[in-house]
Amino acid sequence: MKYIMLAVTGLSPQVITETLYALHQDMRRIDEIHVITTRSGKEKIFGELLAGDTGPYFQYLNDYDIDPHAIDFGHHSIHMVTDAYGNEIADIVTESDNEQLLKACLKLTFCFTHDPDTAVFFSISGGRKTMSSCLTLAAQMYGRPQDRLYHVLVSPEFESNRAFYYPPKASCSIQLKDAQGQPYYKDTRYAKINLIHIPFFSIRNYLTEDLLHRPKDPATLMLSLIREEKSRLTVNLLAGKLIYKTLEMDMMPAHLALYAFFAMQKKNCHKCEDACGACTDCFMDIQTVFERHQDLSDVYRKINGTGTRPLEEMSDTGITCLSASNFNMYKGKIRKLLLTAFGPFALQQLEIASIGKRPNTRYGIRLNKSDIELTY
Repeated sequence: MKYIMLAVTGLSPQVITETLYALHQDMRRIDEIHVITTRSGKEKIFGELLAGDTGPYFQYLNDYDIDPHAIDFGHHSIHMVTDAYGNEIADIVTESDNEQLLKACLKLTFCFTHDPDTAVFFSISGGRKTMSSCLTLAAQMYGRPQDRLYHVLVSPEFESNRAFYYPPKASCSIQLKDAQGQPYYKDTRYAKINLIHIPFFSIRNYLTEDLLHRPKDPATLMLSLIREEKSRLTVNLLAGKLIYKTLEMDMMPAHLALYAFFAMQKKNCHKCEDACGACTDCFMDIQTVFERHQDLSDVYRKINGTGTRPLEEMSDTGITCLSASNFNMYKGKIRKLLLTAFGPFALQQLEIASIGKRPNTRYGIRLNKSDIELTY
């Protein structure tokens, strides 16, 4: 399967590296990048993003140890919106410009979805709103079950900054401007890029030659609504591992016991809402964690089996005898394991997170309880 990223951009070519970064953090492979843009957008891409072979795009590949030959992206990947006479359009400002833009989106989308062994990731973060609308419409016309429509959300203070193209591995300080236009500096480690999957209706199976003149009714469109498969986390106590998406991670019994303890807390929350990622009612303060040491010990026994030594014979510094210091040690080790196995994008949902300031700090997992499965 070949994975193609098809994007629209205007005067902010940053959306290309931001989207690529977000896709990679979500474990999505990209084999080709194609961009639909205007003459002004092309100049920005060639002059700033690529800059020969020294621009931020190549810096990103080098920073994250990606072979530049692994992704087909260059001058031939930039597709211009032209007028009826073949002249490059500088900007999308008229109805005629928009009509030509739509034609370009439909033509390229049809071309890239023609091969059944491709998957197209449509990126609608860049350019004028009309550009993202046209690419979305093209996806609705020709999209297949393996294709996806994405938007990226960038931390507001970094979103409009011309010097920010992606969060580098080694955080650095860049100049930003506040609401009053006054400059200040902030480290790039605070920048967050979230990949948003947008469900869309596909009418590919119902297309006719007059598809632009005879739109289908909403009921027919709803039958082919495309959704991203849910990303489920499985805490497998029997196998001693975590499974998230297609990735697996083995865990030591002590680490798995503490993580499963918090996963059970999330699953057993009294609130009925399955989409509870923004709710922290199930988060516990450290004293509550200490008071429930018997529950944690029971989980540890389940992992180790009936051969586990009696609790009174175990170390008084282990998982069954938590203190503030070794709790933070265990939590820190678990965080590093999750980061290594699943990446920073998933870490935000999977880690044992903390909220509030001392001494009122509480701990829990942000992932929706409906997306967590425990196997005993």
